[in-house]
Amino acid sequence: MIPDFVAIQKLALIPDVPMTEWWSWLICVACLAVGVILLWKCSDVFVDGAASIAKKLKVSTMIIGLTVVAFGTSCPELAVSVSDSIACLIDGGNANVAIGNVVGSNICNILIVLGVSAVFTPIVVKKNVLKRDLPVMLGATALCILFVLVWSNIEGSYEILRPEGIVLVVGIFGYVAYLVVTAKKQQKLGIQMDEGETEIKEMSTAKSILCAVLGLIGVIIGGEAVVYGAKNIAIGIGDVANLNHDLVESLVGLTIVAIGTSLPELIVSCRAAMHGQNDMALGNVIGSNIFNILFVLGLSSTVNPLVVGQQIWVDLVVMGGTALLLFGLSFTGKIRKSFGWLFIACYAGYLTYLILRTVL
Repeated sequence: MIPDFVAIQKLALIPDVPMTEWWSWLICVACLAVGVILLWKCSDVFVDGAASIAKKLKVSTMIIGLTVVAFGTSCPELAVSVSDSIACLIDGGNANVAIGNVVGSNICNILIVLGVSAVFTPIVVKKNVLKRDLPVMLGATALCILFVLVWSNIEGSYEILRPEGIVLVVGIFGYVAYLVVTAKKQQKLGIQMDEGETEIKEMSTAKSILCAVLGLIGVIIGGEAVVYGAKNIAIGIGDVANLNHDLVESLVGLTIVAIGTSLPELIVSCRAAMHGQNDMALGNVIGSNIFNILFVLGLSSTVNPLVVGQQIWVDLVVMGGTALLLFGLSFTGKIRKSFGWLFIACYAGYLTYLILRTVL
């Protein structure tokens, strides 16, 4: 029964193209570009539709912001990582794009998104962020590193097992439940809440459902297109330049895919910084990093244990280092413009290392 199931699933996937002709490269680049655009636009459509439905069901705006919107903004990373996880379940191989997407997005969120935002205007660090959200981000990051590097059963590779993925998923629901309970308590006490304040578009029931359904379909298609384009480009580069496929896949996942799926965070944070809502820029990045590890990586490894090449340990160390750097600088009370340039310079150095690691 298992071979038949695999055969049926393979028929459902887009067949790979031989990366020996110019048109095959054009198709894969187009798939990657169109996939990123679909993820970006359709995730917004899905969030608008789902949030409108929740509001019609009399769910408070604050709860919608902490649940529907928070989960919805992780749709691009989720679609890419789950698609790669499913592809690895069917075809085998390492999940370099799935894990690289999460690790690369978290690095990009701090060094690029926060760095560029801080260059526009200094970012104020509020006490609740320093006492609650940043420690949670550090804890999630440490847990991810522990799961990948320490508890691995495959010689020559690292992996996140299904039980570990379930622990991560339970963790995100616990975190969101804590946020909701805390927010309700503060509302009862008349304390002004910043978290979860979001503007919900008013739409008819039919339009809300249509947006939610079409948005979700677009996100799924976008995720498939990104993984398809990224993996074939990586294989093509590896064949042409005689490079290690794992390293090339990792490079593509950590850079092109990660930056592509981080575009919504970059745009939202830069707009917030330019309009003086600099604390929103910081909260957006921290929340995204928490969701990427606990929700995206957790769900992807629950679908199928994620195996990745040994090169990932350096990237995990960089992810942990950037989280610690942000945490340490946050004690100054403000992410200054000089810190922003430092973040950007660190990313430039990391990108240089990735390229050298792949080609040498």
